[in-house]
Amino acid sequence: MKNIKSICIYCGSSPGTKPIYAETAKKLGTWLGENNINMIYGGGNIGLMGITADACITAGGHVTGICPTFLIEREVGHHELNNLIVVDDMHQRKLKMFDLSDAFIILPGGIGTLDEFFEILTWKQLGRHEKPIYIMNVDGFYNPLLEMMKHMVEHGFLAEGNLGLFEVVEGLKELKREY
Repeated sequence: MKNIKSICIYCGSSPGTKPIYAETAKKLGTWLGENNINMIYGGGNIGLMGITADACITAGGHVTGICPTFLIEREVGHHELNNLIVVDDMHQRKLKMFDLSDAFIILPGGIGTLDEFFEILTWKQLGRHEKPIYIMNVDGFYNPLLEMMKHMVEHGFLAEGNLGLFEVVEGLKELKREY
């Protein structure tokens, strides 16, 4: 499995409006569990985060969540995980998620998901890591983002080579070919 022992999943704290988002999250979590790949994520029990974690656990997998105290206090921390690490803030959360992961998968999500994706992408662009990054473009969800990034290249704000720092996969079947 290309020495990938743990994968960080960045995704929404909402299930989104299309059932395919939740279906894909569940399939991904199941695949991680069945293949003994540790799931690392933000520690939430809601939305795609909770769906993916629950599916991984149900499939016999190991899940580590990293959750800041203020989210635990809002009762969105998942307390059925193999390991729940409570940190002080979002910065510590992102660093711990990075430290524990060998690769990253971005499922549909909102501002927080984009923040996590762009931070890990920036770190790669700056040479801070060589870990694989996959955007799972479920039902074309990330098409507008990918177009915006091409627009940034066209206007000289993003080097074209930076588009090669991550891979776009349409779904789990395509991701499985990588492993």
